[in-house]
Amino acid sequence: MKGKLVLADGSVFYGNLLTETEAIGEVVFNTGMTGYQEILTDPSYAGQIVTLTYPLIGNYGVADLFDQSRRSYVRGFVISELCGEPSNWQMENSLPEYLTARNIPCIYGVDTRAITRLIRSHGTMNGVIVPQTAGQETIDRYLALPVKKDVVAEVTTSEIYQMPQDGPRVVVMDFGIKRNILNALFRSGCSLTVVPADTDARTILAMNPDGIFLSNGPGDPKDVPGSIEVIKQLIGKKPIFGICLGHQLLALSVGADTYKLKFGHRGSNHPVKDLATGRVYITSQNHGYAVDEKSLTDKGFIMTHRAVNDGTVEGMRHTELPIFSVQYHPEASPGPDDNTYLFDEFMTLLGKGE
Repeated sequence: MKGKLVLADGSVFYGNLLTETEAIGEVVFNTGMTGYQEILTDPSYAGQIVTLTYPLIGNYGVADLFDQSRRSYVRGFVISELCGEPSNWQMENSLPEYLTARNIPCIYGVDTRAITRLIRSHGTMNGVIVPQTAGQETIDRYLALPVKKDVVAEVTTSEIYQMPQDGPRVVVMDFGIKRNILNALFRSGCSLTVVPADTDARTILAMNPDGIFLSNGPGDPKDVPGSIEVIKQLIGKKPIFGICLGHQLLALSVGADTYKLKFGHRGSNHPVKDLATGRVYITSQNHGYAVDEKSLTDKGFIMTHRAVNDGTVEGMRHTELPIFSVQYHPEASPGPDDNTYLFDEFMTLLGKGE
């Protein structure tokens, strides 16, 4: 079935629809050469139509092992060449079968390079995936629909659950956490209690944890003021480690500011410099917002990591309290696993009993 991706600025890109399901969402792009299943099931992509810049997608199939959450949260998938005959020893199904079974809107045979260039030039914008026959009136009606603000409520756990073991007790605030992050924390030796995003500070502290972890998640961090207030009440009580959205929420909780990037950082090849050592790490990233560096002044934090490409804040640490955070995903290990040292640093803070 023929279809089209129509952006809010009127740009139209034609291709083939895998399913008849239409999609409405913010159109973004990801530069990773692999990881399409992880992207599909990463809750941080909730509400977004994801364009993959790598041309051949689906060539190693899919397997349940690589799912990052209980289901897919992307609004749509935009692909140049969709592979229907994959080959990999771990594969259980093809990507087209996976998308069809889950009714995930997908348009393929599209000029994804042109879409990416447009977004880089004009910034992310809303768009729709519809049949080629859809009229302008229908498209305008879809684009006029209000954007859902608090997408964290859509992706967080509905109940408290545990991943127990002998080791420091950590409460994980789930804003849309990836399974790989939970696994990385568990492998480092933490005994985990995962709580919904709207859990209050009193409940968290009553669990008497050795530390608190602030997870990744979707959307604008300013759309979850309740979580910001909770984190504010937790500061100084326990060691805290934040990743991605958790990093942004931590900054907002101490009075710093965040802002929306023109087209975000999404991919597995983003260079980040550790300002203490001068070493540059290749990182996996997925975020559309960043911490305002100037706003960190006099907030008790110093910047620890900087993005090489655009100079944005990629990490920060409190000068006195056992609190630190990074914008990127150290658990993703896009080839090297150099960034997993951050989990060891968290374990060191927990071991000090601070």
